[in-house]
Amino acid sequence: MPEIKIKPTDLSYASKITTPSTADQTIWNAVSGHLQELLSPDAYQRWFDGAACGEISQNEIRIAVPSDIHQVWIETNFMPELQSAVSKVLDATVVARVCVAGSEEMSSGDSDENGSQSGLSMPAADKANLNKKLKGVGLNPLFNFKRFVVGQNSEFAHAACTAVASGSGVSYNPLFIHGSSGLGKTHLMQSVGNRMLSENPNAKVVYLTSEKFTNEFIDAVKKGDLEKFRRRYRKADVLLIDDIQFLAGKERSQEEFFHTFNTLLDLQSQIVLTSDRPACEIKNFEPRLISRFESGLTVETQTPRMETRVAILRKKMDDWDVKLSDEVIRFLAERIRSNVRRLEGALVRLATYASLGGTSITIERAETLLRDILREEGSKQVSIDAIQKAVSEHFDIRLADMSSRRRPANIAFARQVAMYLSRKMTQSSLMEIGDAFGGRDHGTVIHAVKKVEQRIGNESMVRDTVDLLDAMLQR
Repeated sequence: MPEIKIKPTDLSYASKITTPSTADQTIWNAVSGHLQELLSPDAYQRWFDGAACGEISQNEIRIAVPSDIHQVWIETNFMPELQSAVSKVLDATVVARVCVAGSEEMSSGDSDENGSQSGLSMPAADKANLNKKLKGVGLNPLFNFKRFVVGQNSEFAHAACTAVASGSGVSYNPLFIHGSSGLGKTHLMQSVGNRMLSENPNAKVVYLTSEKFTNEFIDAVKKGDLEKFRRRYRKADVLLIDDIQFLAGKERSQEEFFHTFNTLLDLQSQIVLTSDRPACEIKNFEPRLISRFESGLTVETQTPRMETRVAILRKKMDDWDVKLSDEVIRFLAERIRSNVRRLEGALVRLATYASLGGTSITIERAETLLRDILREEGSKQVSIDAIQKAVSEHFDIRLADMSSRRRPANIAFARQVAMYLSRKMTQSSLMEIGDAFGGRDHGTVIHAVKKVEQRIGNESMVRDTVDLLDAMLQR
């Protein structure tokens, strides 16, 4: 679509030549047009079809949505796309904000995230200022410690983040959080920033993705403005960087981040990083950076167990004022195991259907509504036992050799292949994989993964064998 660009300073002029509602509609039509290019038709129709443009100021545009569920889901999943669409229509400094139509927040602009949400007690004006500060930094107010459901899968990571946020984790620098997508890494990282700003509104907290760091660095080089770029990041009290693995292969960005990292450590500023894998498994990364990532504390978010998945669903139901039967909740927790974000998405879909259709949700109805999610989830449920069985049959060794201490070359390599596939195809942690292979430690698993990756790169026969096993297990 042709690009429409409206400066906030032009809005008063737009209001003079047309009624505010017409001006708002024009702006929203342009924003929604860009959104439709960024989202799937289903996602746009489900979450933005009923949205409208609210109040617009020099620094902020409020987007009115029909319900709390819409607000929570958009803020959790689609804020980068919404902000991108707004920036293409308005000035890039205008921040998108999602509010429920008719709410006090919609009319006054004050939000209570750090009051009722996080349990802090402060005057309304201070709450509003803090909320504005959080959003200005790019932190989602919903990502706080109170809203995070702690289970055995995340107990250590949660404790580490809480310690860092309270300032007691002096030796936890950097704090490196890794785990598969949708298991709470970003929530925990942003909770650290939210807590620190809540306790010290003057703290310089910087949050961004590694992709944004790279883009801003490239832009600064092009404009000859590196000093401004470095001042922004090298004077932070707290630097939070999401998805650090995306710096892989970007040599100049890694070089810049290396010096930023060292400067902040010298200043005793806190650094928190997230990644979808352990630092030692990130390919095309400078060894000196990996060694620094491993010099602090590394924690892992793992797949939640059944009880934790049920607790997460009940917590979300309370937050969103949603009512589903215990039978349906257990069905969701049993069938959707690998990803908390997918679990929440399934809950939102059922809750939306129930609120719009006015009918109760049964197991049969849930299966129909969630057919695509359940199919995707089912396709990824490959167990370590299934991998061990397939590999032992392919290499013609005993299944017991997968967990034995025997080390003949043919057995050792087959075992390494099975560990590699377990790491790639399951949500199991390094420790869980090691336990399944006779109580081996996580270092042995990492070594096996690296060894197989190396041979895949150098030996076509090994590559073909692994691809064959992968395809068999996927079927």
